[in-house]
Amino acid sequence: MCLLKTWLLEWVKNFKSFNRNIKLFIFANLFLQMGMGIFSIMYNLYIRELGLPETVNGSVISITALATAFMLIPAGIISDKLGRKWIMITGASLTCLMLFGRSFVTAEQPMLLFAFATGIVWALIQVSGVPFLAENSNPKERMHLFSLHFALVTIANVVGSLLGGVIADLMQLLFFMDEAHSIRVALLVGAALFMMGLPALFKLKPIKKVEVVKQQSIEPKANEKNASRGFNFKMMALFAIANLLIGSGSGLVIPYLNLYFANRFEASNSYIGFILALGSAMTAVAMMIGPMLVKRVGKVRALVIFQFASIPFLFLTAFTGSLFFASLGFLMRQALMNAGNPITSAIAMDVVHDKYKGLANSINQTVFNLGWAVMGIPAAWFVTTYGSYWGYVYTFSITGALYLIGSTYFYIVFGRKFALKNEQ
Repeated sequence: MCLLKTWLLEWVKNFKSFNRNIKLFIFANLFLQMGMGIFSIMYNLYIRELGLPETVNGSVISITALATAFMLIPAGIISDKLGRKWIMITGASLTCLMLFGRSFVTAEQPMLLFAFATGIVWALIQVSGVPFLAENSNPKERMHLFSLHFALVTIANVVGSLLGGVIADLMQLLFFMDEAHSIRVALLVGAALFMMGLPALFKLKPIKKVEVVKQQSIEPKANEKNASRGFNFKMMALFAIANLLIGSGSGLVIPYLNLYFANRFEASNSYIGFILALGSAMTAVAMMIGPMLVKRVGKVRALVIFQFASIPFLFLTAFTGSLFFASLGFLMRQALMNAGNPITSAIAMDVVHDKYKGLANSINQTVFNLGWAVMGIPAAWFVTTYGSYWGYVYTFSITGALYLIGSTYFYIVFGRKFALKNEQ
């Protein structure tokens, strides 16, 4: 109990030390992520209930990821030149419009057009968030900051996941709506929640040049020595390979987890929303524990431990015919694999010089989204060809193999050759 109290007090102390910009961004992002959380859970169920082929889901997921991947690097360059604030405001405002539009379209072609446009404008927010947090913090704060940021984003997705399923089921129960119309109401609520995050973004203040110089002066000496373009591009390329492997694996299963529970076990919308929300809640806790593991073994080893530990649970989810064990496997894999996300961001921001942070974040997200884009259609093909059991067995197993290769590669490259000194 005493340990828990100390842990909580440490997190409260860290949060209070963050500047106003960070607190406003976190507040805004909670609403943005709640809205996107509802869409991520409910939209492919919406497509299914409209009676469209399963391949439409794969096309929508792939084209969204491809558009985001296409836009991330240009968005990063624009963000570096024009500043993070207005890029995030522009991206969030346009994304909000896209979400409202997607809630009403029912034909395949408009869906694909809106999916492509959403991927383009959402990239403006994705590419600016982590560099914005890095610019408003010093290196000693970043591990806790990124852990808190990713944990709160995950909690927002918990709320979104719960709301999406519950709202859809309530619309059917109370107003006797059919499945498709009830899901549409949930999507509109998601778009409205997303819109509520916009005012806080307008209150952000651009970081002053003096502050940037001050932060650069306290970066580790190793980072100052490695300011050359060649070294930084090499590090970005090494990171990109790892992210491509992990992103490709994720793209095979993550977008289809709600369909996995619906198709294999005929689970209700409320159960799907609940189990995905619980997975996000467990992830948030794991993310908050992450810094403790980092203190003991360092960033690289902590990341690899989380990733390796998640793989057996991925295979459990793939092969089980029990809803209980499928849920257990999903929950453990979700928490362990995603607990490494803030650690990955912290390492990425540490190994590159300040002037390359925006570009590094853009490249990392680009290759990750390329993995999703490439794997979206094959994932749908496996399920439609081999059915709801063997189709998911194949996709989950391939994902497990890619996770294993990606984690091993990351440890070999960063744990042995480029491990940072004083990682804690």
